[in-house]
Amino acid sequence: MPVIFDRRAFLASVAALTSAPAITPVWAQNDVITVRPGGAFRPVRVAVTPFAGDPDAARLFTSVISNNFKRSVFLQPVDPASFPEPTLGPDRPPNIDAWKTVNAQYVLVGRAQRSGGGRQQAEFRLWDVASGQQAAGQQYATDANVSRRVAHIMSDQVFSRITGEKGFFDTRVVFVDETGPANQRRKRLAVMDQDGAGVQYLTRGNDLAVTPRFSPSSQDVAYMAFGGNEPRVMIMNLDTRQREAVGNFPGMTFAPRFSPDGQKIVMSLSKGNNSTLYAMDLRSRSTTRLTDSAAIDTSPSYSPDGARIVFESDRGGTQQIYVMSASGGGATRISFGDGRYSTPVWSPKGDYIAFTRQSKSGFGIGVMKPDGSGERILTEGYHNEGPTWAPNGLFLMFFRDPGGGAPKIHMTDVYGRSDFVVPTPSFASDPAWGPLLN
Repeated sequence: MPVIFDRRAFLASVAALTSAPAITPVWAQNDVITVRPGGAFRPVRVAVTPFAGDPDAARLFTSVISNNFKRSVFLQPVDPASFPEPTLGPDRPPNIDAWKTVNAQYVLVGRAQRSGGGRQQAEFRLWDVASGQQAAGQQYATDANVSRRVAHIMSDQVFSRITGEKGFFDTRVVFVDETGPANQRRKRLAVMDQDGAGVQYLTRGNDLAVTPRFSPSSQDVAYMAFGGNEPRVMIMNLDTRQREAVGNFPGMTFAPRFSPDGQKIVMSLSKGNNSTLYAMDLRSRSTTRLTDSAAIDTSPSYSPDGARIVFESDRGGTQQIYVMSASGGGATRISFGDGRYSTPVWSPKGDYIAFTRQSKSGFGIGVMKPDGSGERILTEGYHNEGPTWAPNGLFLMFFRDPGGGAPKIHMTDVYGRSDFVVPTPSFASDPAWGPLLN
C-alpha cells in the first residue's frame, strides 16, 4: 500500500517549531542576483557543509540539498575537497575569512537530529560571506519519514533568498511510466519528487492512462483513461488518491488542462476529421465550445490570469500556435519560425509560452513571448516533446525519445544553460509539473 502523505498535518508540525525565536535571520539587501538570459552569467557559489547530528539523517540532508543546488543552474556548490572548515554545525559562525579564500559567497550549515517516537528536528543557517552576517535560517520538527521534503523546503528557502525567485524543489511531477516491449507497452501514471525520488504508481496499467495535467492551484491531476474503447477524463487527488470521472466523450479527447483557479478544464474533442476546443466547468459539468472551424485545434493551455488560451491548430495549413480569449472567438497566430509547432503551454509567470518545434534540425523545445516575439530554442534532440513548467517559471521538463521507443524525462532551464535526465525507474514520458507543496 502506498503511503498517503498528509500535507496539512506536515505543515502544522513544521509551524510548531518554525515560529520559535531560536533563529533570527539577518537579511542582506544588495546581493539578490538578476536572472536574465545571456550576458556574463555566473552561478552563486554556495558551500553546503556536512550537516551535524544523527549520521544517517545528516548525510541525507547534505546530499539532497547539494544535489538540488547542482541541478538549479543558478547556484553552484563549492567542492567539498576545498572546504577550509570541513565540519561546522549551526551553533557557531563560520570563519568568514577562511571561506573567502575558496571564493564561497554563501556558507550553509545545519543539523538533523532524530528523537523519540519517530520524530526529527532539523535546522539550517545560511551565512553571507560578503557581509559576515546570517542571511537566513529556520528550524523544523517533523516526522523522520519526511526528511527529504524538509531538505527540499530548506533548498527552496536558500534558493529564494539568494536569487530573489520562488523555489521549485518542494514539488512533485506526474508522468507516464512505460514498461514492456514497444509494441505492447504498459503505461501507468506515476508521481515522483522533482529530483526523481519517491516514485509512487497511481494507476495499475489495466487501462491506458495518458496526458496527465497538474492543477496549478491544488494537488489534483487530470488525465485521459482509455478502457473499453471509451475515453474518459479523470481527475485524481494525489493526497487522498480519490478519483472521479468528469465525463465520457465520443471520439478521442486530448490533453485536458486546468484553469488557473482549478475550477475548469479545457480540452480538445475530436469529431470526424476536425478537433474542437471545449471548456468544462467542473462544478456544473457544463461545457462551452470555444472554437468552430474545420481545423484540428488541440493542446490548449490557459494564461496564468485565466484570460487567454494558447493552442495549436492546422487552420493555416500546418501546425502552428494561436492565442485567443478564454471565452473563445477569433484567434491570433503567434508562431512564424521554420517548422511545425505543437504542445504550447503558458508559463506560470505569464512571460513565456513553451512549445515543441519540429524542423529540419530536429525536435526543439523552445520558448517565445505571448505575442510571438523573442523565440528561442532551448534544447534539440531526435524527438523532444511535451514541455511542462516548474511553478516558478524558470525551469522546464519534457521527454526525449532517442529512438526505439525509449523515452526519458529531461530538464532544462528557461535560458537553455542545462539539459539533463531526470532519473526514473523505467521509460517515462508526458511529465506534468505540480505547484509548490509548502
